[in-house]
Amino acid sequence: MIQTAQVIKLLEDGRAEVAVKRRSACGHDCSQCGGGCAELTVMPTVTVRAENPVRAMEGDTVTVESSSQRVLGAAVLVYLVPFILFFVGYAAGSALQLGGGAAALGLGGFAVGLLCAVWADRRERKRRSITFRITAIQRAAP
Repeated sequence: MIQTAQVIKLLEDGRAEVAVKRRSACGHDCSQCGGGCAELTVMPTVTVRAENPVRAMEGDTVTVESSSQRVLGAAVLVYLVPFILFFVGYAAGSALQLGGGAAALGLGGFAVGLLCAVWADRRERKRRSITFRITAIQRAAP
């Protein structure tokens, strides 16, 4: 995944702290979208540490790359697993003819999915398996 970021701080280990604006799940820049979603969408910034082989300086606008496979795997875990577990729980409750209990089992499955996502997020942060690398400094147009 390739994104644009701004260098906030240089770190002693040769890396840099960068601020990356989150983009929509479809990869579009919602602030530029004519589809009407721009007013509803707030794009938070995320601060990450990135390798800095191009020796970017504080304040530089840079291109940052991250491993797409890890990011997409995390997205599947966070977005899909809770919903799949909701439907599995609901289907199990319906098969057991629990009536309103089917919805409760579905919500329980959803909650388990969210807990799994939180656990996996904490594990990935400790491992730092999603790495970021500054690949270029973007030059201002004259």
